[in-house]
Amino acid sequence: MASSEVDQKFLGRLAKSVEPNNALLASMLFKILGLSINVAGQLVKAKKQRRLDATRLTQSLELYFHIIWLSREGLVMLEQYVLPMVGDYVELKVLAYKLRASFYHIFVQFHNNPPVSPLGIATTPEAVAAVAASMPAPRVDKGKGVDRGDPAASDFSRTSVQPTHALEQGMPAPPPGFESQALPTQLPTFTPEAAAAFLLPYVDYLPTAHQYFREACALADGLLWGSHSLRLSVKTEYAAFLYECVHDREGSRKLAKDTIAEVYEASEGMDDDMFNDACELVTVLGKMMKRGLGSGGGSRSGGRPSPSVTLGTGTVSQGAESSATVVPPVPPLGMENPI
Repeated sequence: MASSEVDQKFLGRLAKSVEPNNALLASMLFKILGLSINVAGQLVKAKKQRRLDATRLTQSLELYFHIIWLSREGLVMLEQYVLPMVGDYVELKVLAYKLRASFYHIFVQFHNNPPVSPLGIATTPEAVAAVAASMPAPRVDKGKGVDRGDPAASDFSRTSVQPTHALEQGMPAPPPGFESQALPTQLPTFTPEAAAAFLLPYVDYLPTAHQYFREACALADGLLWGSHSLRLSVKTEYAAFLYECVHDREGSRKLAKDTIAEVYEASEGMDDDMFNDACELVTVLGKMMKRGLGSGGGSRSGGRPSPSVTLGTGTVSQGAESSATVVPPVPPLGMENPI
């Protein structure tokens, strides 16, 4: 998704560059940029909750709806107005294909059938029972009168203004002949179909998302060099998708490792901004390379010195805890002041 700073930088930069020749495309890119900044904040909130709890109706469900709606609107703008017009661009084409995979990544995380991620709304029978238990009992009285459901109200003596007839208290009795049709009050049941099917069909998005990630990676490999920060962004999210949604942990670690190796082999020059972004992404990939191995996973190297990864004109040293030490780059000839 364009929730990473790298994607947002490229969205703003590319929208500005295409504006003189294609105002419609530029306006759509700016809209997707604003939407991505918004959805990034919503995703941070959702990930802090670990699971969208349906028992917190006004917060969790609202957040759930907002994420699905923003992602759906972003995908519509992308598929209708951006993808048909990116054929003549290189970086923009890679970014557009990556964004399409990212939106489907969100669908898989929060609205997939069957669920494959711990994120999303809790829809188990226990969660539904918790929703019912958390909802207050129906109030008989209206207005500001005394709540006769409160035990404390029984201490008050009856007055002339209090109802004395049986039909004046509680729900009115059904008319004659309809006694058997009087149904008890039913509490709502929250399921994905009922909660967000009006926003997005509740189906299996995993195969489509996986295919779109493969296409984005193929484009990035064919059009961008190994240390390009946009290419690293594609590989980083794909590795996260494999780990969290496909549950292919070994494949995720291998992808992260291979991507770092590609960065090491790259020899193209970069400006300072792209170099800093690449350093941050390599640090993330280094952590993902050891993700899920436990405390002993990082000790398999047998105490050997950690390898260094060259990013075009600079070097990043991968430590035991995947921390990055950036060696100031030596600019090549003609690149003394690339900015």
